[in-house]
Formats: sequence, structure tokens, C-alpha cells
Amino acid sequence: MAPSQQAKSFKSARGLLTGLAVAVCLLASAPCARAQAPAKQPPAAPQAKPKTAPQAAVQAPVQAAPQAVPGFWDPRRRPERPDLSRLTVIRFLTETDYPPFNYTGADGNPAGFNVDLARSLCEEIKVTCTVQMRRFETLVDALTSNRGDAIIASMAVSPQLRARVDFTDPYYRVPARFASRKDAVMPEIRPEYLEGKKVGVIAGSAHEAYLKAMFTDAELHPYPNDDALRAALRKGEVDFIFGDAISLAFWINGTDSGDCCAFSGGPFVESRFFGEGIGIAVRKGNDVLRQALNWALFRVWEKGRYTDLWLRYFSVSPF
Repeated sequence: MAPSQQAKSFKSARGLLTGLAVAVCLLASAPCARAQAPAKQPPAAPQAKPKTAPQAAVQAPVQAAPQAVPGFWDPRRRPERPDLSRLTVIRFLTETDYPPFNYTGADGNPAGFNVDLARSLCEEIKVTCTVQMRRFETLVDALTSNRGDAIIASMAVSPQLRARVDFTDPYYRVPARFASRKDAVMPEIRPEYLEGKKVGVIAGSAHEAYLKAMFTDAELHPYPNDDALRAALRKGEVDFIFGDAISLAFWINGTDSGDCCAFSGGPFVESRFFGEGIGIAVRKGNDVLRQALNWALFRVWEKGRYTDLWLRYFSVSPF
């Protein structure tokens, strides 16, 4: 989704379901991918199950599920507090236009989920925190040339990036999900349920690779971009579309969808297809900062501040 379109969907979707109950999911080490760059995510797959009759479509609009909050932290594995005495300031780098994660606020200052999380981490570590916005493609070079200390910009962990920077533990993921028209929602989706069904997907994406590997009996219809893909579902040219669940959540609950559609089935999070997760990048070998951020992430989550922050920005669950 183009940044301007995602911002539009975000503004229209934000606040729809803020009163929903929280179901905290401890989803250990099953990563997510940055919605801006799905092509950067290496493509893995649901286990084959015996064929059964497809479940009946739900004719009435689906009730909103309780909000699910991602978590990668195990309370039984509490990290030790590292030596923080050498940290006096953390210069965070983030990108300019990727709402709701990063964007320019009404006051002209950096805003968004990543920015607020960075400030929460600095409060926990008790150091001064600065946030500088840059174009996404310039962030790694800025970090490696010491123009910042850490990148918090929905950056997907990948083997290629690990060769240049180190990462903290993942702090969220972007699952893949199916969406359908509201009169054809399926509560569960398995490969055998989509036999002969028309499924739209972005051509050349990890999502397409996943469908080709796992949903071999579905009839795939590749589209060049999100606009064409979603228009095909609205018009009924395909039965389902498959893609980035966070982008789809904002589209489904925004004005652009025309209230046509809803999620079908649950999330798919296989790391071989959808990446290792979203982490904070630091310079190679900067273990002091990496360990401090890992400790602070756990503390922010343990205190419930991560959950509060997630619900503030993601009132519609992509999980």
C-alpha cells in the first residue's frame, strides 16, 4: 500500500474498536515482515491435514474478535538488567512516512507506534532519547556511519541485513491473512477448503510463493499492486485475497473498502515465507545497546505499556 493510501486507511480505521478485550499472545520467535517491503521477506506453510468438507460460509457480518496483542517475551525467562551506566543518550533513526508506525505529527514532530515505543524504551532505561526521521533506504547507511545509534522503523530482520547490523529481539510481526467479501467469510481456512476457489495475490510476492507451495488446488490470480488486488475482491472477480494482515486490517476497516470485506480464517506466520520478525537495528558489535534495548522491551511489555501502545494504534486486530 502506498504511504498516502495507508495513512488514509489508518485515519479512517483508527478508534473503531478501542474498547475490545485484550488477548495477549505469547508467540515465541515466529516473525513478521515489514509491510512496506514484502519482497524483502524470504518465504513456509500450514501442515497438510486430511481433506474434509469446507466449512459453511458465514452469511452475517462477522463479530469483531477480541484484540490480540503480539508478544515475544516469556515471563519465565526474565532478562537480567544490564549495565546501563555507559548509556547517556540514544539517537533513534526512523523513517518519514509509514503510518501508523512512523509519520510526521500535527506539530511537525515524529509520531507513530515506533516513535512512542522508542520513547518508552528510553524512559525505562532512563536516558535521553532523540528521534530523527530519514528516508527508509538511507537508514542503514546513517546507522553504520554513526549518524544514529539505533533504527526503529519497522525494519524486517533478514540474513542480508544481519550482515551489516545487529538486531534486538523482535517486537512485532506482520502475519499474512485471507480476506473475502462479508457474505462469504470462512472462520477457518485450510488448503483443501480453497480447492477451485479464485484467490488474488500480489505477483512476485512472498504471499504468492506461499500460496503456490501450500494452496496448490486454489486458482491463483496475480495482480500488480494492492489497489488492483483489493478492487478485484470488491468487484467479486476473486473469492479471496491473501496478503499483509496489517495493511489489510486498515483497508478492511477504512473508507476505501466500502465496508465490503472481512478477514477469513486466522493468521499465517511461517518465518520461511514471511520473515524473521521486526527488530531494532544497532551497529555491529554494539552489544551494550542491544542488550539494554532487549531488557527495556521486556520491561515495557511486562508493565503493560506495550499492550496499551499497541491498542492505541491498532484498534483492529491483524491477528
